[in-house]
Amino acid sequence: MPTQLNKDARFLSAVLSASDDCIKVIGLDGTLEFMSEGGQRVMEVQDFEKIRGCPWIQFWQGDGHADAEAALAAARAGRSYRFQGPADTAAGNPRYWDVQVSPIVGPDGKPEAILSVSRDITQMHAGEERYRLLAGELNHRIKNLLAMVSGIVNQSMRGSNEPLDMVKRRVSDRLQALAAAQDVLMMASRHGADLRQLVEVVLSPHRSGERLAVDGPSVTLSSKCALAMALALHELGTNAVKYGALSQDGGHVDVSWSNQGGAFHFRWQESGGPPVTAPQRRGFGSQMIEKVLGSYLGGTAKIDFAPDGIILSLDAPTAALSES
Repeated sequence: MPTQLNKDARFLSAVLSASDDCIKVIGLDGTLEFMSEGGQRVMEVQDFEKIRGCPWIQFWQGDGHADAEAALAAARAGRSYRFQGPADTAAGNPRYWDVQVSPIVGPDGKPEAILSVSRDITQMHAGEERYRLLAGELNHRIKNLLAMVSGIVNQSMRGSNEPLDMVKRRVSDRLQALAAAQDVLMMASRHGADLRQLVEVVLSPHRSGERLAVDGPSVTLSSKCALAMALALHELGTNAVKYGALSQDGGHVDVSWSNQGGAFHFRWQESGGPPVTAPQRRGFGSQMIEKVLGSYLGGTAKIDFAPDGIILSLDAPTAALSES
C-alpha cells in the first residue's frame, strides 16, 4: 500500500508538471538547483542537467539583471522581492516574466535556499506596449485632425465669391464628412470594411470637383488591415491638404489598386501641386505609413517623394488582406 508520503509526493509532482509557472530552487550562492517540469516546458529546456549549477542572474538582460541581483540579496536577508523583466528561453526565444523571489527558511529560521516563481507575461507586456503606441498615435491623430479641420476651412474659403451662408454650408458638409471618416476608423477596429467604401469615406472631405479619382475592384479588408489603411489614407489626405496636391488649385490625386494572381497592389499618386522635395528626416506620418501599413498588410509600403507629387506604393499578398 502506498504511504501518505508517497501520495503527497506524486500529487506535488503532478502539480509542478501541470503548472505553467517556472518554479526554481536557487542556492544561496545564486546557482540553479531545481526547475519544475512545467517550468522546463515554458523555458524550453530540453535537459536541465546542462544548466544545473549555472548562475541564475546570467539569464537576465538589461534592468532585469540588476533586479535579479537585488532579488537574491533580498532573499538571502530573509525578504521577498518581485520584479518584471526580459529573459530568453533556453531555445533563445525572447520572453517577458513576472518574478517572485522568496527565501526558503530552514529549521534554524535562516534562509537555506531561494525559491523563484516566474510567470510568462509576454503577451500582457506586448499589450501594454501596444497601448502606449496607440496612446501616442491618438495624440498625433488629434493634432492632425485639428490641422485637417484648418485645411478644410481654408480650402473652402479660398477664392470663394459665394455668399457667406453657402461657404458656411460647404465647410459644415466637409466637417461632417470628416466626422464620418472618424467613424470608419472606429468601426474598422471591430469589423471588416470594403476598401472602396473606406477610401470614399475617409477622403470624402476633399472630394471637391474632379480633384480625386478612385479606381479599383471590390476588396474586403479585415478589421486590422482596414484600420491600418484608414490611418494611412487619413495621413495622406492630411498631408495633401496641408502641403501637397490639394493645397492649391489644380492639384489632383489618383487612388488605384489591383488584386490579381494572389497579389494586391495599391497606389496613391499626387500631381499638380507644389514641387516636392524629399525631407531631410522622415516624419511620424511617413514612418507610420511605411512601417505600420506594410506590416499590417503583410507586405511592403514605400513613399516616393517624386518632384511632381508624392507616390505611395503598397504591395501585399491577397491572403493577408483578410487575416485578423
